[in-house]
Amino acid sequence: MTGLTVLLPPSETKREGGEPGSTLDLGVLSFPELTRERAAVITAARSVSSEESSARTALKLGPKSISERFRNLALETSPTLPAIERYTGVLYDPLDVPAASDEARAWWSRHVVVQSAMFGPIGAGDPIPAYRLSHDSRLAPLRLAAHWPAVSSRVLASRADGLVLDLRSEGYRALGPVGGAVALRVVSVDGSGRRKALNHWNKTAKGRLVSLLGRTGAEVGSMDELVGWARGAGVVLEQVDGGWDLVAESLEPVRI
Repeated sequence: MTGLTVLLPPSETKREGGEPGSTLDLGVLSFPELTRERAAVITAARSVSSEESSARTALKLGPKSISERFRNLALETSPTLPAIERYTGVLYDPLDVPAASDEARAWWSRHVVVQSAMFGPIGAGDPIPAYRLSHDSRLAPLRLAAHWPAVSSRVLASRADGLVLDLRSEGYRALGPVGGAVALRVVSVDGSGRRKALNHWNKTAKGRLVSLLGRTGAEVGSMDELVGWARGAGVVLEQVDGGWDLVAESLEPVRI
C-alpha cells in the first residue's frame, strides 16, 4: 500500500451468493501472514454457530436474523465475492461498484483496506464469502478484542507508506489501531456556519468520499495533497480544532 491507504469498517449487511465455483482461500487474501489468526476465528465462529442458542447469544441474532448463523457453517464451501461487493448498506451502497469502471475498481483494490472481524484487515478486492460476525461478537474463549489488535496493527503499519485515512467506526478501529492515521469527523454546516456532527449519515458521506476518490483515480500521499484533491473535486475538507472535518453537503451528490 503506497500513497494513500483508506481504512473502512465492514458492514453488518452482506450480499448473498458469489462467483460460481469459487470458495474461500485464506492464502490469497491480503496480509497472508494473518492466515493462522483467520483460521482460529473461523473455527471459533463455526463452533458458536453450530447451535441456535449459542449463536443467538454470541452473534446477537434475533428471530429474523438467526438464519445468518448458517453462513458461518459454510464459510469454506460458499462462493466468494470481492469484499467491496460483498458488503452492502449506507457506507458501501454509494460506491455503486457494479457501475464502476475497471480503473475505479483497481484504485479501490490498491488503496482500500477493510477491518473485518472474521478475517482481520483485508483488501477491497479480496474474495470472501458471506458471514456473520461483528467486532463485539462473543467467541469465548477467543476474544476478538484481544485476538486482532496487535497483529492487525503490525501488518497495517508494515504495509502503509504515506497517508492513512481512517474511516472506521470506533469498534473496528480498536481491532487494529494505526498510529498517525487521520480520522475524519463528518459534519453538516447550516446557513449560519454552525457545525453539527453526524451519526448515521456520516457513513453515507464516507462512502461518497471513497467513491469519488476511486472514480477520479486520486493520487495523494499527504493531508496537504488530499486537501488539494478535495478542493479540485468540490469537497470541503477543513482542519478544525486540531482535527479534520468533512462537510457532508459537499458530497451531495457524488460528482463523477
